[in-house]
Amino acid sequence: MRSLVVAAVIALGCVAFPVVRATAPAQQAFPTPPPLPPERPVGVTRYGTSVTDPYRYFENMDDPVVAGFFEKQNAYTRAVLDRLGVARDALFERIKSLDEAGSAVSDVTADGPYLFYLELNPGDDVAKLYVRRRDGGAERLLVDPQRLATPGKHYTIDYFLPSLDGRYVAYGISEGGSEAAVLHVVETATARALPDAIDRCYFRGATSWLPGDDSFYYVRFPKLAPGEPASGTETRAVAYLHVLGRDPKLDPPVFGYGVNPAVPFGATDLPVVTYSPASPYLVGVARHGVARELSVYAVRSAPVASANAAWRPIATPADEVTQYGVRGSTIYLLTHKAAPTFKVVATSLASPNIAAARTVLAPGVAVIEQVNVASDGLYALARNGGFGRITRVAFAGGPTPDAATNVALPFEGSVTELSTDARVPGAVFGLTGWTQSLRYYAVDAGGSVADTHLTLPANVDMSPYVSSEVLARSRDGTMVPLSLIYEKGIALDGSHPAYLEGYGAYGIEIEPSFSATRVAWLERGGVFAVCHPRGGGWYGEAWHRAGMIAGKPHTWQDFIACGRWLVDHEYTSPEHLAGEGTGAGGIALGRAITTQPHLFAAALDVAGTSNAFRMEFTPNGPANIPEFGTQTDRAGFKTLYAMDAYEHVVPGVGYPAVMLIAGYNDPRVASWELAKFTARLQKSTTSRRPILLRVDYDAGHGFLAASRTQSERLLTDEYSFLLWQCGDPDFAAIPARIFPRNPGYVSQ
Repeated sequence: MRSLVVAAVIALGCVAFPVVRATAPAQQAFPTPPPLPPERPVGVTRYGTSVTDPYRYFENMDDPVVAGFFEKQNAYTRAVLDRLGVARDALFERIKSLDEAGSAVSDVTADGPYLFYLELNPGDDVAKLYVRRRDGGAERLLVDPQRLATPGKHYTIDYFLPSLDGRYVAYGISEGGSEAAVLHVVETATARALPDAIDRCYFRGATSWLPGDDSFYYVRFPKLAPGEPASGTETRAVAYLHVLGRDPKLDPPVFGYGVNPAVPFGATDLPVVTYSPASPYLVGVARHGVARELSVYAVRSAPVASANAAWRPIATPADEVTQYGVRGSTIYLLTHKAAPTFKVVATSLASPNIAAARTVLAPGVAVIEQVNVASDGLYALARNGGFGRITRVAFAGGPTPDAATNVALPFEGSVTELSTDARVPGAVFGLTGWTQSLRYYAVDAGGSVADTHLTLPANVDMSPYVSSEVLARSRDGTMVPLSLIYEKGIALDGSHPAYLEGYGAYGIEIEPSFSATRVAWLERGGVFAVCHPRGGGWYGEAWHRAGMIAGKPHTWQDFIACGRWLVDHEYTSPEHLAGEGTGAGGIALGRAITTQPHLFAAALDVAGTSNAFRMEFTPNGPANIPEFGTQTDRAGFKTLYAMDAYEHVVPGVGYPAVMLIAGYNDPRVASWELAKFTARLQKSTTSRRPILLRVDYDAGHGFLAASRTQSERLLTDEYSFLLWQCGDPDFAAIPARIFPRNPGYVSQ
């Protein structure tokens, strides 16, 4: 679920680059692995299962021993990677040339006559916020995070929300990938920053502007009380109403934890209040941690400015609603109730009755992922496998929709960022594929599609490469989708380095998307493969639920099956196969290499959930209980232990080479999960392959908010490490198996 900062590289012309070959230096003496800190075992036995944790104390990152472990391991990793020398340097230059060939646009938002978006231009290190009129014209810069950067620290825009007439934009900005955003406001006409600043507005703080463009709703988390555990950081959120120029301390709470006794909120619930100019109703939503199913409320009144609004229940989690849109007194709900591929239903906001809701868009083979309201109709985004589809359901002179029609797309690919404005007909959307760069298009009420010209075709020749979709048989016989990208006419002789990526959680999919820097892998004869395991949403909600809690083993079994398919069909062999998992994908990757270590030559654990058994005690842990379970019940205890890679490391096993990658400021997966997994692997493995911990002290989760420079350096380290361990000839001067076992210390 991870890509370089530049997902699509855009520039004029089309240039073919040769593969950069370099001769690696003669074998040099390698640095000695730093000794491991002492073990301090902590045991727990529940429900007939005993779990012993030798490095529990690593969870206190203020401990000098733990801080020293990170520093020494990172220094060791740098020393090892630096030995790759000329070959690595040449690869960096190739990646940099691919990455910085042009501009990349993302997060395009339609707002009246304007398009707001983030853009990363050549020479820039982070994306900036721009605005342009829908009908064309020059773009204007609104926010430049680079102006805040200091040596060793960068800032990124986490989210933005334009006001109703585009006069202002609220945006969140955070330091070092922490996602601990501070909410600010910029004036569109002048790019002048207003004095308003609100901290603790994590993730997606601003939720809705109100008429008049002088006030908006936002979500804020409370300060931790002295002595309160870190697991309380992202709990008890409250939605407030802010008026421009007012001290945030005076902002009234309007929705959320402890605000209104008539609207119950759990500690991990996230309150979201939204207003649409197409309806007299305000909608309030409770998001229950990472669970997709919402509690939905509505109130017809002037903008809610106090805690006493008479919110009317519309839907509960049992109604399995995951998204909504409003028009007049009608609310349109996306639900998987009795519809694993989802459907769109409608009910009255004045007299809601979900049980009697009429179906607006029936379920089918394609998975409906999004429904948006425009002035001319509903625009629904669906996906059939990896290929997107947009369906328009016209408003027939009233609230009752007319027949559905499909929008003819410019090419078959993945649809991203579908955006509408309820006051304006049509929609704006992105379209990309494994070998097609991201382009943004506008569709009008008549179904005509036109290029917005926000982006230009990628300055990378993809004609030598092809993509295909296959199925791999998993352990229980289930056929698992597997996407492949490789050079045309590749010899199926098992000799190619293969990069197998997988995720498998939250119903999220790694959909087909273009990456110019991926060419640096493909042009060396590499195969790039993406497993779509259960736990993701390739086939809808049933596919997601098949990889949750007790079904979680399906996720890594599916990942292993995709690896075996690549080997069986001779795209690669175990000596050349590498796995990668980021975030929750760390469960698939971690349990694959601890279950079938001899299937892989190397692995990348990128901010991966590696110690799931302890996750609920982290800042982001409580919110994840609906997806992974909790230790407080028998089923959760056993399934969390089963999916924990750290707890399944066995002494004396020859594990593949592993590089564990931590952003020290990660708010989602605590960096100590990677540190604990590193220590146990180093202590246990007998393969003589390296176990490395790479740490970036100016980065967060999965390097999603990393600067361009950080991302280029990271990808260089990743590809170099994998090519070295998978037998690329440019790295062959340095043997892959030269590392002594790290004996560590005797348990204390």
